[in-house]
Amino acid sequence: MMKIQGAFLIICFLTFGGCKEKAKMDEQSTIKNMELADNEISGEGEWEILFDGTSFDNWKAYLDDEMAANWEIEEGAMVFYPPSDRPKGESYNIVTREAYNSFVLSLEWRVAEGANSGIFWGIKEDSVYRQPYETGPEIQVLDNQRHPDAKNGNTHQAGALYDMVAPAEDVTKPAGEWNSCEITVNYKEQKGKVILNGVEIVAFPLDNSQWEALVSDSKFADWSGFGKYATGKIGLQDHGDVVAFKNIKIKRL
Repeated sequence: MMKIQGAFLIICFLTFGGCKEKAKMDEQSTIKNMELADNEISGEGEWEILFDGTSFDNWKAYLDDEMAANWEIEEGAMVFYPPSDRPKGESYNIVTREAYNSFVLSLEWRVAEGANSGIFWGIKEDSVYRQPYETGPEIQVLDNQRHPDAKNGNTHQAGALYDMVAPAEDVTKPAGEWNSCEITVNYKEQKGKVILNGVEIVAFPLDNSQWEALVSDSKFADWSGFGKYATGKIGLQDHGDVVAFKNIKIKRL
């Protein structure tokens, strides 16, 4: 009799324990599914690698299907070397093959002494526009210590929304050192920001009356296509100076 009762208790314990464990697993699965559903609703995705240090597969020349000349891959970075004898009117700006709307862009940039470059978004790749900056707003990449643009007002300094919003402070590292940069462009929330070397230095409105006011007060006021395309290419600028980028990734919002 005692053996039967003991066996019965063991069976009950195992059954109860199994049910409890199954309930716990079901609960975890439900939570996971809810998290996945939330991500689908918000449109947030995983990080996509735009440059892994080995290939230009995700990049090409502006208005051309091939990669632009004078960009090299060195030690995991893409480096632009301006030609010593540039053909008249020739530019070597590059853009992503895909277009993006709302996103977080993460990368590192480094400039040579006295160098200037930029990071664009919302580029409309159309032969009507000869340069990416005719449509794409720019986050400035600059040697603040040596390039004359840094003396032309704070809205031209590194990290600025070029000619529109100045950085709150100068947190750039000296020329030749890497700067980490994170750019958020969120048309759904109508706002963007720039984090440079871990510090939020710029915040700006998007696609609303405040944005229009910024454009109206800038050099772009009469540019018909500037900032008009919420969905567009991301670009890196040939400004005639040596500049490098690495660890480039993007997350769609």
